[in-house]
Amino acid sequence: MTALAPIMEAFFTNRLMTQQAASPHTIASYRDTFKLLLGYLHTRTGKLPARLNLTDLDAAMIGDFLQHLETVRGNSVASRNTRLAAIHSLFRYASLQAPQHAHLISRVLAIQTKRTTKTIVTFLSRSELDALLGAPDLATWHGRRDHALLILAAQTGLRVSELTGLGFPSYR
Repeated sequence: MTALAPIMEAFFTNRLMTQQAASPHTIASYRDTFKLLLGYLHTRTGKLPARLNLTDLDAAMIGDFLQHLETVRGNSVASRNTRLAAIHSLFRYASLQAPQHAHLISRVLAIQTKRTTKTIVTFLSRSELDALLGAPDLATWHGRRDHALLILAAQTGLRVSELTGLGFPSYR
């Protein structure tokens, strides 16, 4: 039996924060995944998270959790796959910390992601672009600003995140 808590704590502090310098968004996403997983395990086993062992997280239990995400919580396949990626990351780390559980870990790592359909991003037609550019009220300062940003985006192909990162001063 290997306690899960020290492995999980080291995963967050040593692996994600120190070694990988993961973004705060990634760390928060992983945290949320494990909060859901630990809550699910508590409901299923009655064990508090501090009492869980690595052996409590076998492939069948992880599979049941992923099924729960889709059927009970209504998560999309993409969200399920994101949660599975976090679980895989923890188990890859655990394989180095608890090699005596290599068989259990390899079975969890063998859980496949589900195929998803990708939405194909298309370009705006000329009439759609004209409608978008005609939407801001050019009589107001905010409307002129929005119009300028829309033209910049349309002519350069910049994404919203790239536009907001240009360093324009914020006027309110």
